[in-house]
Amino acid sequence: MRPLAMLVALAALSFLASPALAEIGRVKSNVGAASVNRGGRIMPVAPGVQLEPGDVLVTGRDGRMGVTFADGTRFAVGPNSRVTLTEFQFDRTRQTGSFVTSVDRGSLGVVSGRIAKSRRDAMRVRTSTSMLGVRGTRFVVEVP
Repeated sequence: MRPLAMLVALAALSFLASPALAEIGRVKSNVGAASVNRGGRIMPVAPGVQLEPGDVLVTGRDGRMGVTFADGTRFAVGPNSRVTLTEFQFDRTRQTGSFVTSVDRGSLGVVSGRIAKSRRDAMRVRTSTSMLGVRGTRFVVEVP
């Protein structure tokens, strides 16, 4: 392989291995005070912001956030909420995966996507007092 062709191939491989592949969803809408805490770094949100596993969605008293995930799941995060995207794995080819979310406080409205429909308890929502196994539905979780 020629040196230039090898450099181009290596650049393409490094792009494919970049953290952009860790994207699991995107912020679709936000109102009021809302942010994403990623590894201790607080980032303001706006439509189009990419989300990764481990991100914490935080809204203030007047804040709301709408999120769409790679499997079609949609979240509506209500005011004064703290929601952690604990785990998200999705195989687009087989349309299966696992999704674990923790609601520390506030409210979370969910319309589940393909992961919840792929197998029993593939999607779970944790609170400080309970664990909800999702089986393909719409629901709201409220934690004081």
